[in-house]
Amino acid sequence: MRNLIPFEDITHLFEEFEHTAWRLETQRGYASDQQSPNWDRFLRGEQFGYNSDNPWHANVRKQTQDGKRYERVRLVDDPPTEGQRFLLATGLGNVEAGEDIRSMHRTEAQRLKLPDYDFWLFDSRSLVKFAIDGEGNTLGVELIEDPAQVLAACQARDAAWHYAVPTTDFQAQVPSTV
Repeated sequence: MRNLIPFEDITHLFEEFEHTAWRLETQRGYASDQQSPNWDRFLRGEQFGYNSDNPWHANVRKQTQDGKRYERVRLVDDPPTEGQRFLLATGLGNVEAGEDIRSMHRTEAQRLKLPDYDFWLFDSRSLVKFAIDGEGNTLGVELIEDPAQVLAACQARDAAWHYAVPTTDFQAQVPSTV
């Protein structure tokens, strides 16, 4: 059995990392997105941009202005699910805040043998692996500092980053995403 801890127990890492915070998103949708006030706005076709009142945007802006990097790769089905279309739409605000978000089709990720689970990788030293149920609910995370597992995550990051497409370019390839 994994040693799951609440996601809130690792949130300090988003301010304390020294160089890079990198994320792989593999899910077809997240329950937290559907509970967000932005979900209804998305369904109405509203656009999303940088919001200095949004705590995530404010922290990304601060960290990137300090020279740190926030990066992520999102796996997207063809055609994208509603949850993936939500992330493509709302991710534009994250990009404007300073995060480099890229996407790739799930078939490409499978070809590359990328992991089928979500994780954050901090400074190539700490791996935060998500446990997510079939409904998209985060059950907890596992904080891993075992060198072999961190190395495997670094290798997945490098492969994903090489083949992923920047958000705005990817959206141009996916009709009617936003």
